[in-house]
Amino acid sequence: MKVGTKSVLFGAHQFLVHPWFVALAWWKLYGFPWDPRLWVAFFVHDLGYLGKPNMDGPEGEDHVWLGAEICGRLFDADHVLAGPTARIVGGLCNRIWGQDPQGTSWFCLCFYHSRYKCKKYGATPSRLCVADKLCIALTPAWLYMPLAWLTGELAEYMSGQGARTPAGDRSPRQWYRDVQRYCRAWAMEHRDLRDDTWTGTIRDLARE
Repeated sequence: MKVGTKSVLFGAHQFLVHPWFVALAWWKLYGFPWDPRLWVAFFVHDLGYLGKPNMDGPEGEDHVWLGAEICGRLFDADHVLAGPTARIVGGLCNRIWGQDPQGTSWFCLCFYHSRYKCKKYGATPSRLCVADKLCIALTPAWLYMPLAWLTGELAEYMSGQGARTPAGDRSPRQWYRDVQRYCRAWAMEHRDLRDDTWTGTIRDLARE
């Protein structure tokens, strides 16, 4: 079983656990997420890790496509593959909660939850990206560390692949505390969707 699949099934991106912390982060940043389209985004944005052989490599970086396609097809009437569902459900939601209330298409809300993709395409991180980063600061070490260790993700993250900071001589728990501190600071600084000048560059572009 590939690491991306393990992450979604029982790891750091567990499909029934991780979305609730993203929702909590959204609540702290932008208020309670009443719009049901947001809840769909919370639950599908990382499903693209399924079948991926890595988390931060070229394959893992493309995980954003699946969730973005799901949200685009469901809620963006102008999506190239949108069907009656997008026009009916999306139209009804627009009447109740507003037309794209997050200031972007639903496809882009999911797609640009990755800072790497934002850097690659010259886009601004979406609100989902900000909530996804604060989510790390809200996920307790007693929950995150065993899950990430069990799937093998922790070793990849601590090695410093992509733009992640290598652990060096820090213990896993100290490394995670430092990551949480950084993610909280980044989220609070960028909650208004200002340009991301924090994300550094490794190889050609910043990596998630």
